[in-house]
Amino acid sequence: MGKIGFIFPGQGAQSVGMGKDIIEKNEKSKAIYDKANALLDFDLEAICFTDNDLINQTNYTQPALLTTSVALLEAIKDQGIIPDMVAGLSLGEYAALVANGAITFEDAIVLVRKRGEYMEAAAQASEGGMAAIIGSDEETIKGIIDSVDGYLGIANYNNPKQIVISGEIKSLNKAVELFTEKGIKAIPLKVSGAFHSQLMKPAADALALALEDITVKPFTTAYYTNVTGQVVMDRKQVKSLLVDQVVGSVRWEENVVNMIAAGVDLFIEIGPGQTLKGLIKKIDRKAKVINVYDQETLDNLIIYMEERS
Repeated sequence: MGKIGFIFPGQGAQSVGMGKDIIEKNEKSKAIYDKANALLDFDLEAICFTDNDLINQTNYTQPALLTTSVALLEAIKDQGIIPDMVAGLSLGEYAALVANGAITFEDAIVLVRKRGEYMEAAAQASEGGMAAIIGSDEETIKGIIDSVDGYLGIANYNNPKQIVISGEIKSLNKAVELFTEKGIKAIPLKVSGAFHSQLMKPAADALALALEDITVKPFTTAYYTNVTGQVVMDRKQVKSLLVDQVVGSVRWEENVVNMIAAGVDLFIEIGPGQTLKGLIKKIDRKAKVINVYDQETLDNLIIYMEERS
């Protein structure tokens, strides 16, 4: 039998109502929301379960999404389903680190609240943006962004057909024009700043200070980092990797390829939406991905695991 990889989505996967069903039906999931509410300076359930605009603001999105993912994780663990390795897309790495025991949920929620605030502040201090480039290759993309004045870089290597660029808004808009002229699809993203770029350096510096008080514990299972796309062998590297991730490229494609090479034949996407499933299917269309975002999808996973055993 192959190995199981738990994967966690990042910012952008959030939606109003996420987590509501699972906490109504699972006491351990509800306990995660209660812990978060006790540590946060806002009503998490109001953010997640009622129509509002705050859920899409970075400083609220990040703790809300982490809490939902970990609440779902608890429901899955309650069924005796455990991973052989874990990974997360950007923000999702914090849920992955909770899943492998490296960071407690209590530490993670405080960190992520600060991370969101730092990133929102950095975004407001700089005029930046992001765009997804579809169907092109890295060499062509780098050639175009290097030809544009101002700062631009690659933020995400999502799959062979999707690379995200990030940087100064004027430079980004010019690059989008150049891509379009060449017949390459370039989609500006609805984000508040140039995430995973050097414009986030103030956020990275502040996060480094916040991480000084955090204890990173021994891993219970393998953890793959966005920064290199590789498995992390030394827990002492975790803090610097989390800092580097704020300003560096997310190498999600490499994460997935390396996890498959290490024996994963089942990815369980834990959190709202199906973003990672879509990305993975374009990396390896044969990969098996099951999404868990509510009680019904959890029940489907349980049935599948019974048939798999």
